[in-house]
Amino acid sequence: MKYIITGSLGNISRPVTKNLVAAGHDVTVISSSADKKSEIESLGATAAIGSLTDSAFLKDTFQNAEVAYLMIPSDFALTDYAKFQLEVADKYVEVLKGSNIKRIVLLSSLGAQLRKGAGPIDALGYLEEKLLALPGLHVNFLRPSYFFSNLFSLAGMIKHAGIAGNNFGDTDEKLVLTHTDHIAEVATAALLNPTEGKTVTNIANDERHPSEIAAILGNAVGKENTPWITFSDEDAYNGMLGAGLNESFAKLYKEMGQALRSGQMQEEYWKNRPEQLGSYKLEDFAKEFAGAYAGA
Repeated sequence: MKYIITGSLGNISRPVTKNLVAAGHDVTVISSSADKKSEIESLGATAAIGSLTDSAFLKDTFQNAEVAYLMIPSDFALTDYAKFQLEVADKYVEVLKGSNIKRIVLLSSLGAQLRKGAGPIDALGYLEEKLLALPGLHVNFLRPSYFFSNLFSLAGMIKHAGIAGNNFGDTDEKLVLTHTDHIAEVATAALLNPTEGKTVTNIANDERHPSEIAAILGNAVGKENTPWITFSDEDAYNGMLGAGLNESFAKLYKEMGQALRSGQMQEEYWKNRPEQLGSYKLEDFAKEFAGAYAGA
Protein backbone atom coordinates (compact mmCIF):
# COMPACT_ATOMS: atom_id res chain seq x y z
CA MET A 1 0.00 0.00 0.00
CA LYS A 2 1.22 3.50 -0.82
CA TYR A 3 0.77 6.01 1.99
CA ILE A 4 1.11 9.78 2.28
CA ILE A 5 1.92 11.11 5.75
CA THR A 6 1.62 14.81 6.54
CA GLY A 7 3.00 16.41 9.68
CA SER A 8 6.69 15.87 8.88
CA LEU A 9 8.32 13.97 11.77
CA GLY A 10 6.17 15.31 14.56
CA ASN A 11 5.15 13.50 17.73
CA ILE A 12 2.44 11.57 15.89
CA SER A 13 3.69 11.39 12.30
CA ARG A 14 7.11 9.98 13.23
CA PRO A 15 5.87 6.83 15.02
CA VAL A 16 3.12 6.36 12.43
CA THR A 17 5.75 6.45 9.68
CA LYS A 18 7.97 3.96 11.50
CA ASN A 19 5.03 1.62 12.06
CA LEU A 20 3.90 1.69 8.43
CA VAL A 21 7.43 1.14 7.12
CA ALA A 22 7.89 -1.75 9.55
CA ALA A 23 4.70 -3.27 8.16
CA GLY A 24 6.27 -3.26 4.69
CA HIS A 25 4.43 -0.34 3.12
CA ASP A 26 5.58 2.41 0.74
CA VAL A 27 5.50 5.63 2.76
CA THR A 28 6.03 9.22 1.63
CA VAL A 29 6.37 11.88 4.33
CA ILE A 30 5.64 15.51 3.50
CA SER A 31 7.77 18.11 5.27
CA SER A 32 8.31 21.80 4.69
CA SER A 33 11.86 21.50 6.04
CA ALA A 34 14.67 20.30 3.78
CA ASP A 35 16.62 19.54 6.96
CA LYS A 36 14.26 16.64 7.61
CA LYS A 37 15.01 14.87 4.32
CA SER A 38 17.83 12.64 5.50
CA GLU A 39 16.03 11.80 8.74
CA ILE A 40 12.88 10.79 6.88
CA GLU A 41 14.89 8.62 4.52
CA SER A 42 16.71 7.00 7.45
CA LEU A 43 13.32 5.67 8.58
CA GLY A 44 12.89 3.94 5.23
CA ALA A 45 10.40 6.46 3.88
CA THR A 46 10.49 8.84 0.91
CA ALA A 47 10.82 12.54 1.70
CA ALA A 48 8.65 15.03 -0.17
CA ILE A 49 9.90 18.52 0.68
CA GLY A 50 7.47 21.33 0.00
CA SER A 51 4.63 23.48 1.26
CA LEU A 52 1.13 22.29 2.08
CA THR A 53 -0.15 25.48 0.46
CA ASP A 54 1.51 24.63 -2.87
CA SER A 55 -1.11 22.97 -5.10
CA ALA A 56 1.36 21.76 -7.73
CA PHE A 57 3.61 20.17 -5.12
CA LEU A 58 0.71 18.44 -3.39
CA LYS A 59 -0.79 17.24 -6.66
CA ASP A 60 2.51 15.67 -7.68
CA THR A 61 3.05 14.09 -4.25
CA PHE A 62 -0.48 12.70 -3.95
CA GLN A 63 -0.59 11.42 -7.53
CA ASN A 64 0.16 7.73 -7.04
CA ALA A 65 -0.78 7.27 -3.38
CA GLU A 66 -3.67 5.15 -2.12
CA VAL A 67 -4.10 6.25 1.51
CA ALA A 68 -3.35 9.58 3.18
CA TYR A 69 -2.94 10.65 6.79
CA LEU A 70 -3.86 14.32 6.91
CA MET A 71 -3.28 16.89 9.61
CA ILE A 72 -2.98 20.67 9.74
CA PRO A 73 0.36 21.62 11.31
CA SER A 74 0.72 24.28 13.97
CA ASP A 75 3.16 27.14 13.51
CA PHE A 76 3.31 29.65 16.36
CA ALA A 77 5.19 32.11 14.15
CA LEU A 78 2.09 32.67 12.01
CA THR A 79 0.25 35.92 12.66
CA ASP A 80 -3.03 34.55 11.27
CA TYR A 81 -3.12 30.86 12.04
CA ALA A 82 -6.84 30.49 11.30
CA LYS A 83 -6.29 31.73 7.76
CA PHE A 84 -3.41 29.29 7.25
CA GLN A 85 -5.53 26.39 8.54
CA LEU A 86 -8.30 27.09 6.04
CA GLU A 87 -5.80 27.48 3.22
CA VAL A 88 -4.27 24.07 3.96
CA ALA A 89 -7.73 22.51 4.25
CA ASP A 90 -8.76 23.90 0.86
CA LYS A 91 -5.53 22.67 -0.76
CA TYR A 92 -6.09 19.16 0.57
CA VAL A 93 -9.61 19.06 -0.85
CA GLU A 94 -8.54 20.55 -4.17
CA VAL A 95 -5.77 17.99 -4.68
CA LEU A 96 -7.81 15.01 -3.48
CA LYS A 97 -10.43 15.70 -6.14
CA GLY A 98 -7.88 14.88 -8.82
CA SER A 99 -6.03 12.06 -7.07
CA ASN A 100 -6.45 8.29 -6.81
CA ILE A 101 -6.61 8.46 -3.02
CA LYS A 102 -9.90 7.07 -1.75
CA ARG A 103 -9.04 6.49 1.91
CA ILE A 104 -8.26 9.26 4.38
CA VAL A 105 -7.40 9.27 8.06
CA LEU A 106 -7.71 12.83 9.36
CA LEU A 107 -6.23 14.02 12.63
CA SER A 108 -9.18 16.09 13.81
CA SER A 109 -10.23 16.88 17.39
CA LEU A 110 -13.02 16.74 19.88
CA GLY A 111 -15.09 19.83 19.20
CA ALA A 112 -14.81 19.54 15.42
CA GLN A 113 -18.44 18.46 15.36
CA LEU A 114 -19.39 21.99 16.46
CA ARG A 115 -17.97 23.40 13.22
CA LYS A 116 -17.85 26.87 14.83
CA GLY A 117 -16.92 28.27 18.21
CA ALA A 118 -14.01 26.03 19.26
CA GLY A 119 -11.07 28.20 18.24
CA PRO A 120 -8.28 26.30 16.41
CA ILE A 121 -10.61 23.30 16.05
CA ASP A 122 -13.02 25.17 13.77
CA ALA A 123 -10.79 24.62 10.75
CA LEU A 124 -10.80 20.88 11.42
CA GLY A 125 -14.58 20.94 11.44
CA TYR A 126 -14.43 22.83 8.14
CA LEU A 127 -12.11 20.20 6.66
CA GLU A 128 -14.33 17.38 7.92
CA GLU A 129 -17.30 18.94 6.11
CA LYS A 130 -15.32 19.31 2.88
CA LEU A 131 -14.09 15.70 2.99
CA LEU A 132 -17.60 14.41 3.67
CA ALA A 133 -18.74 16.11 0.47
CA LEU A 134 -16.19 14.33 -1.73
CA PRO A 135 -17.85 11.37 -3.52
CA GLY A 136 -16.38 7.90 -3.15
CA LEU A 137 -14.05 8.89 -0.31
CA HIS A 138 -13.71 6.69 2.79
CA VAL A 139 -12.74 8.83 5.78
CA ASN A 140 -11.95 8.23 9.42
CA PHE A 141 -11.95 11.33 11.60
CA LEU A 142 -9.66 10.83 14.59
CA ARG A 143 -10.84 13.07 17.40
CA PRO A 144 -8.36 13.19 20.28
CA SER A 145 -9.05 15.35 23.31
CA TYR A 146 -7.03 18.00 25.14
CA PHE A 147 -3.34 17.14 24.75
CA PHE A 148 -1.36 16.42 27.91
CA SER A 149 1.37 18.59 26.40
CA ASN A 150 -0.90 21.63 26.67
CA LEU A 151 -0.55 21.32 30.44
CA PHE A 152 3.15 22.20 30.25
CA SER A 153 2.00 25.82 29.99
CA LEU A 154 0.97 25.61 33.66
CA ALA A 155 4.58 25.19 34.85
CA GLY A 156 5.39 28.88 35.09
CA MET A 157 2.04 29.66 36.67
CA ILE A 158 2.43 27.05 39.39
CA LYS A 159 6.05 28.01 40.02
CA HIS A 160 5.59 31.77 40.22
CA ALA A 161 1.98 32.21 41.33
CA GLY A 162 1.22 28.96 43.13
CA ILE A 163 -1.93 28.35 41.08
CA ALA A 164 -3.04 26.58 37.92
CA GLY A 165 -5.90 27.67 35.74
CA ASN A 166 -7.52 28.65 32.48
CA ASN A 167 -10.84 30.07 31.31
CA PHE A 168 -12.59 26.76 31.99
CA GLY A 169 -12.82 24.31 34.87
CA ASP A 170 -15.57 25.80 37.06
CA THR A 171 -18.10 23.01 36.37
CA ASP A 172 -18.26 19.37 37.47
CA GLU A 173 -17.14 18.15 34.04
CA LYS A 174 -13.83 16.35 33.83
CA LEU A 175 -11.24 17.36 31.24
CA VAL A 176 -10.51 14.58 28.76
CA LEU A 177 -6.77 14.19 28.17
CA THR A 178 -4.80 12.51 25.37
CA HIS A 179 -1.14 11.63 24.83
CA THR A 180 0.36 11.82 21.35
CA ASP A 181 1.81 8.31 21.65
CA HIS A 182 -1.69 6.90 22.04
CA ILE A 183 -2.93 8.97 19.10
CA ALA A 184 -0.11 7.48 17.01
CA GLU A 185 -1.18 3.97 18.02
CA VAL A 186 -4.79 4.61 17.03
CA ALA A 187 -3.74 6.36 13.81
CA THR A 188 -1.50 3.44 12.84
CA ALA A 189 -4.33 0.96 13.36
CA ALA A 190 -6.70 3.16 11.34
CA LEU A 191 -4.22 3.40 8.46
CA LEU A 192 -3.36 -0.30 8.39
CA ASN A 193 -7.04 -1.28 8.56
CA PRO A 194 -8.97 1.49 6.77
CA THR A 195 -12.69 1.61 7.46
CA GLU A 196 -15.43 1.86 4.88
CA GLY A 197 -17.60 4.95 4.62
CA LYS A 198 -17.46 7.84 7.08
CA THR A 199 -16.40 7.09 10.65
CA VAL A 200 -15.40 8.99 13.79
CA THR A 201 -12.91 7.67 16.34
CA ASN A 202 -12.74 9.43 19.71
CA ILE A 203 -9.35 9.09 21.44
CA ALA A 204 -8.47 9.59 25.10
CA ASN A 205 -6.09 8.50 27.85
CA ASP A 206 -7.57 9.97 30.99
CA GLU A 207 -10.52 11.94 32.39
CA ARG A 208 -9.71 14.23 35.33
CA HIS A 209 -11.26 17.33 36.82
CA PRO A 210 -9.10 20.47 36.48
CA SER A 211 -8.90 20.79 40.28
CA GLU A 212 -7.45 17.27 40.40
CA ILE A 213 -5.01 18.15 37.60
CA ALA A 214 -3.80 21.18 39.56
CA ALA A 215 -3.35 19.15 42.76
CA ILE A 216 -1.47 16.27 41.12
CA LEU A 217 0.85 18.52 39.11
CA GLY A 218 1.42 20.69 42.16
CA ASN A 219 2.30 17.68 44.32
CA ALA A 220 4.75 16.51 41.65
CA VAL A 221 6.76 19.73 42.03
CA GLY A 222 6.47 20.25 45.78
CA LYS A 223 3.56 22.67 45.58
CA GLU A 224 0.96 20.75 47.56
CA ASN A 225 -2.67 21.88 47.43
CA THR A 226 -2.18 23.91 44.25
CA PRO A 227 -5.66 25.25 43.39
CA TRP A 228 -7.28 25.47 39.98
CA ILE A 229 -8.52 28.97 39.23
CA THR A 230 -11.03 29.64 36.46
CA PHE A 231 -10.00 32.91 34.86
CA SER A 232 -12.18 35.35 32.98
CA ASP A 233 -11.84 35.21 29.21
CA GLU A 234 -10.06 38.57 29.27
CA ASP A 235 -7.58 37.50 31.94
CA ALA A 236 -6.88 34.22 30.15
CA TYR A 237 -6.33 36.05 26.86
CA ASN A 238 -4.00 38.63 28.41
CA GLY A 239 -2.14 35.89 30.27
CA MET A 240 -1.47 34.05 27.03
CA LEU A 241 -0.20 37.25 25.43
CA GLY A 242 2.05 37.81 28.42
CA ALA A 243 3.39 34.28 28.06
CA GLY A 244 4.47 35.03 24.48
CA LEU A 245 1.58 33.79 22.33
CA ASN A 246 0.62 36.12 19.51
CA GLU A 247 -2.88 37.57 19.21
CA SER A 248 -3.98 34.99 16.63
CA PHE A 249 -3.26 31.99 18.84
CA ALA A 250 -4.40 33.67 22.06
CA LYS A 251 -7.79 34.44 20.51
CA LEU A 252 -8.19 30.89 19.21
CA TYR A 253 -7.24 29.28 22.53
CA LYS A 254 -9.57 31.63 24.40
CA GLU A 255 -12.41 30.41 22.16
CA MET A 256 -11.43 26.78 22.76
CA GLY A 257 -11.58 27.42 26.50
CA GLN A 258 -15.05 28.90 26.11
CA ALA A 259 -16.20 25.75 24.27
CA LEU A 260 -14.79 23.57 27.08
CA ARG A 261 -16.42 25.74 29.75
CA SER A 262 -19.82 25.51 28.09
CA GLY A 263 -19.59 21.71 27.89
CA GLN A 264 -20.14 21.75 24.14
CA MET A 265 -16.65 20.72 23.13
CA GLN A 266 -16.70 17.37 24.96
CA GLU A 267 -20.43 16.69 24.75
CA GLU A 268 -20.11 14.26 21.85
CA TYR A 269 -17.28 12.44 23.61
CA TRP A 270 -19.42 11.54 26.61
CA LYS A 271 -22.08 10.15 24.28
CA ASN A 272 -19.52 8.05 22.38
CA ARG A 273 -16.80 7.36 24.91
CA PRO A 274 -14.05 5.00 23.65
CA GLU A 275 -14.35 1.44 24.90
CA GLN A 276 -10.70 1.52 25.93
CA LEU A 277 -8.60 4.47 27.05
CA GLY A 278 -4.84 4.70 26.56
CA SER A 279 -2.62 3.40 29.35
CA TYR A 280 -0.75 6.69 29.93
CA LYS A 281 -2.36 8.63 32.80
CA LEU A 282 -2.09 12.00 34.54
CA GLU A 283 0.30 10.53 37.12
CA ASP A 284 2.66 9.54 34.29
CA PHE A 285 2.49 13.03 32.85
CA ALA A 286 3.20 14.55 36.27
CA LYS A 287 6.68 13.00 36.13
CA GLU A 288 7.36 14.70 32.78
CA PHE A 289 5.83 17.90 34.08
CA ALA A 290 8.25 17.98 37.02
CA GLY A 291 11.15 18.05 34.56
CA ALA A 292 9.64 20.96 32.62
CA TYR A 293 8.87 22.76 35.86
CA ALA A 294 12.54 22.80 36.85
CA GLY A 295 13.31 24.92 33.80
CA ALA A 296 10.27 27.20 33.99
